[in-house]
Amino acid sequence: MRPPLVMKFGGSSVADAPRLANVAGLVRADHEEGRGTLVVLSALGGATDALIKAGKSAARGEEAEALGLFEALLQRHLQTSRDLLGPRLPALVEEALEAARKDILPILRGAALLKELPARSADLIAGRGELLSSALLAAYLDQASPGAAWVDARQVVKTDSRFGQARPDAQAIKAAAAARLLPLLGEGQIVVTQGYIGSDPYQTPTTLGRGGSDYSASLLGAAVEAQEIQIWTDVEGVLTGDPRVVPEARPVEVLGYDEAAELAAFGAKVLHPATILPAVELGIPVTVRNSLLPQGRFTTISKEGTRGRAVTALASRGPITVLSIRSPGMLGGSGFLARIFEVFGRLGVSVDLVSTSEVTVSVTVDEGAPLEALRKELSTFSEVRVEEDRAVVALVGDALRRTPGIAGRALASLGNINVEMISLGASEINLSLVVGRAVAPEAQRLLHEAFFSKEARP
Repeated sequence: MRPPLVMKFGGSSVADAPRLANVAGLVRADHEEGRGTLVVLSALGGATDALIKAGKSAARGEEAEALGLFEALLQRHLQTSRDLLGPRLPALVEEALEAARKDILPILRGAALLKELPARSADLIAGRGELLSSALLAAYLDQASPGAAWVDARQVVKTDSRFGQARPDAQAIKAAAAARLLPLLGEGQIVVTQGYIGSDPYQTPTTLGRGGSDYSASLLGAAVEAQEIQIWTDVEGVLTGDPRVVPEARPVEVLGYDEAAELAAFGAKVLHPATILPAVELGIPVTVRNSLLPQGRFTTISKEGTRGRAVTALASRGPITVLSIRSPGMLGGSGFLARIFEVFGRLGVSVDLVSTSEVTVSVTVDEGAPLEALRKELSTFSEVRVEEDRAVVALVGDALRRTPGIAGRALASLGNINVEMISLGASEINLSLVVGRAVAPEAQRLLHEAFFSKEARP
């Protein structure tokens, strides 16, 4: 059996009937005789948000609102089905729509009556969009070239019972994939399944949380030992900067996994690297491609990537807050840092960047951190200064720390922009600069010009 190809399509790629037809064309174009293709599909764009909103409305006792949202979503799928498949719908689509009504309506009514929505019921609602969208695509593919199969991912992606953020069981997934997917893929078929959803040991539906569809593609790709996993989205791979801020940003051809992780942590939103780790660890290449420009450029993410780049890409995140904690007693003392971070740990606050001097520790926290509680507790043994509305701009590259002059070049490029904090990550591939949020876009443009323009040195 030839290793299969895995193709994952996100919500922006399956937003409506023309986009679904485009996806079907991409699948057929990449499908080769004798090699199976596993298609992992997200819900139609915005569908999962609408389902979650319906569940929350029901939990507040707003039955009419909840049922209205759900009915509107069903009507959207019905119209998309007719646009894609014509007035007479295949049995697979009819059954998917009927199952949605049968499964979801009683839950919404019950939740509205009790003003409570259990986590397991919330997962059943939230995961319905993938079952509907995948039925549409499978029916369309089968209509054009009979033989496309639809498989319920809940029978393959086995997880624990942490509803909303379920943890997969890799061994159970491999066994289920061998039973349900490999026989079809071994025959060279196109198999359509869903991202984001799974089931626990009691067959109760679960969802995988943030980046769930990418995670599903990686888990399934690892389970079937795929040749490649393609993540199809609406950009040409991972870019050297945010294109909304830096119009001249360009795709990175090859990206190391560690670089991808750092970029995601500091604001790049193409994918979350933790979701592709199962595939990367097995050496399966993951490519990020644009479904609207299939012949365009793309990024390949691997465990090693390419070595020797001082700066691979930029990322930025904000608003953040800088807390500077000062105490003369810190000089020559021990245990001061432990005392500081015990406060952050007890209040459940994650710290991103840390910079220290003899008597001061500066840290950054994300928006929403309990600043008053932090200030109150830290002030019992130190002076605390809080500076809000800041942003971090990160330069990421696998040879950043080993390349002389990078920090100086970065600071020189910023001209009159004031850099309030500098941190070189322990990973050695991330140089982070904290600036005012208002000037962060300009800082990104200047840094991109310095490191990625035609005149910039390599």
